[in-house]
Amino acid sequence: MKKMLLAVLVLATFALAACGAGGAVATEASIPAEFAGQTNPLGADAAASGAEIFKNNCVACHGEQGHGDGPAGIALSPRPKNLPDLANTVGDDYLFWRISKGKSGTSMVGWEGALTDEQIWQVVAFIRTLK
Repeated sequence: MKKMLLAVLVLATFALAACGAGGAVATEASIPAEFAGQTNPLGADAAASGAEIFKNNCVACHGEQGHGDGPAGIALSPRPKNLPDLANTVGDDYLFWRISKGKSGTSMVGWEGALTDEQIWQVVAFIRTLK
């Protein structure tokens, strides 16, 4: 009986630990209601315009391929996100929110006001093309 109880306790501990880790990867933060559920209204052709915007505004920190290895990004703490990895785990709503509002405690500034919503969606489309 004690062995069975111990086994159940160990399995429950692993299950709870796995649940906690999985949630952190999929939804890095709670997306505010004003952004939640938004999807990119632009087509895949928007990625070409997004590439130019990315080159002019994001490469210094995120690098040419968005891996967080830009010349300015190397010196930042925390380091910029690896965007292809991030894009595989979050939705368009998360990317649009983070680009728009930035992230407190990091060097990620909000681009709302400097870029139009359409330009931010173009960048989201481009990020989706990164490997």
